[in-house]
Amino acid sequence: MNADGNKNLIQALVNSKLYQDYQRAFAQATGLPLCLQTADSWQLPNHGHPNQSPFCELMSRKSRSCAACLQVQQKLIQSAREAPQTVVCFAGMVDTAVPVQLGEHLIGFLQTGQVFRHPPSPKQFERLWRLIQSWGITVDKAELQKAYFQTRVLSAKQYESIVRLLHIFAQHLSMVSNQVLMQQQNAEPPPIRRARQFIAEHYNERLSLSRVAQVANTSSYYFCKMFKKATGLNFTHYVARVRIERAKNLLLNPNLRVSEIAFEVGFQSLTHFNRVFKKIIGRCPTAYRTKVIRSIVG
Repeated sequence: MNADGNKNLIQALVNSKLYQDYQRAFAQATGLPLCLQTADSWQLPNHGHPNQSPFCELMSRKSRSCAACLQVQQKLIQSAREAPQTVVCFAGMVDTAVPVQLGEHLIGFLQTGQVFRHPPSPKQFERLWRLIQSWGITVDKAELQKAYFQTRVLSAKQYESIVRLLHIFAQHLSMVSNQVLMQQQNAEPPPIRRARQFIAEHYNERLSLSRVAQVANTSSYYFCKMFKKATGLNFTHYVARVRIERAKNLLLNPNLRVSEIAFEVGFQSLTHFNRVFKKIIGRCPTAYRTKVIRSIVG
């Protein structure tokens, strides 16, 4: 998936009821901010969030400290591409990024932090104050000190548990992201709606771009461009994802062979089905079936 596709998917996840409910509950339970950003985002995470650290909010107004925060952000997302990572910023607070994947592809990060794992001391603040002065930042010391000591403190064990919860949620987002991708409507043009509906009803047949373009009442060239713009995927990849979603449901039936399922959902080759399934879901059909059935059985 390209950068625009990642951005559209992350935005769809952010707008979903699932994410918004979790973000709200997370903030109420932990007192910490939470955001979901694309993997290539250069924005400061959690900026403007109601639970943002008062110190971080104050520092975000200063260009030099903002640049230092962006450096921490870059270091964090570079190290967290495969597993959750936590780094300590120049102020002694921790920030964490948890990767969210769509199959084998990294699409974004859940990020939280702006918290101390140990109560800060006056000596720590004085060192920080000298650093900030060396940067030439003009800020009222009393205001800065107040904001610094108002920042939330959690024990290392508490924070570790929070990161584990985020990791579990990231895995859940990974599972539903393909469904969200399939369901995005975003004020689609009527030809795209007709095409989606036709694909959903005929996914197990041989589907060519020209055939679906005819249903959408557009030329193949125009349909190809319009479909990619609306969905973030080219036609072939979109059809493959629709078929894989159907295959995921059929895999819950242990009496169906994987080869039967492959042909049932429209793939002409078991090898091709296995390859596409692993690319999108991140594991082969048999491994996916085993994991899901075990989770259901308990």
